[in-house]
Amino acid sequence: MCSSDLIPEFRQIITEKNRDFVGREFVFTAIDNFLHKCHRGYFTIIGEPGIGKSSILAHYVSQNPGVLYYNVELAGKSHPGEFLTNICTQLREIAQYQGIKNLPSNFLDATTENSSFLSSLLQQVSDKLNLEQRLIIVIDACDKINMNQQTRGVNIFYLPRYLPEKVYFILSRRPFVKDKSGLLIETPSESLDLSNYPEQNRLDIQKYRQNYLNTHNIDHQLLTQITEEESNFMYVKEILTAGNYQVDSDNLRSEEHTSELQSPDHLVCRVLLEKK
Repeated sequence: MCSSDLIPEFRQIITEKNRDFVGREFVFTAIDNFLHKCHRGYFTIIGEPGIGKSSILAHYVSQNPGVLYYNVELAGKSHPGEFLTNICTQLREIAQYQGIKNLPSNFLDATTENSSFLSSLLQQVSDKLNLEQRLIIVIDACDKINMNQQTRGVNIFYLPRYLPEKVYFILSRRPFVKDKSGLLIETPSESLDLSNYPEQNRLDIQKYRQNYLNTHNIDHQLLTQITEEESNFMYVKEILTAGNYQVDSDNLRSEEHTSELQSPDHLVCRVLLEKK
């Protein structure tokens, strides 16, 4: 099965989020187990900001090139019509590659109305998959979807209530204030809340930190701000980036450099605010 190339913005964020990636094997194991025990379904990764949801999905996509990908958090991508147009375009190319004919020529108009065209494409692609193939669509940052741009009471992004065989959606989102997934579905589903795995998160943070220290020149004084119990990847990454910046700026310090570079204190303050 062949899928279309990712749009440049998506390729860029996958490359960035996948940089220096380590660990998270317990998440990938859970995903694989779900794919093997269910013939279709929705799998959702839940976690607080900075815990590594986007990096997990970016790494998963990089390791599985046939997976379709969409990131809600990028500018202009939170509108349901944009999602449906993007994903249906990718699906239409897969369908054409599979030899499916008589696809509507005006499908871009159809995608913005509801999920009927998406459901139709999913079914057509599913029918052409062999026993070893799956169609997997990854949607990152579902909590950023603009719900004001779609009909009240429907699924986020008009995602289908029913899925055909061998079709899966892997989603990520922050915890909701109320126990609502934004999905009304009648198909297998499972969620993994990263907060339920504190020890695995802590060990992965330590591994990430050690790998970073082995490959970068760091101001070690900043490492005192990272406790052994820290589980927020964004915070640790900003601390290490700030430490790397400090060493580089010491080596390159001049009037023209110091006037342009961002201070490590600012980087650290920014992520501390984001953690609150």
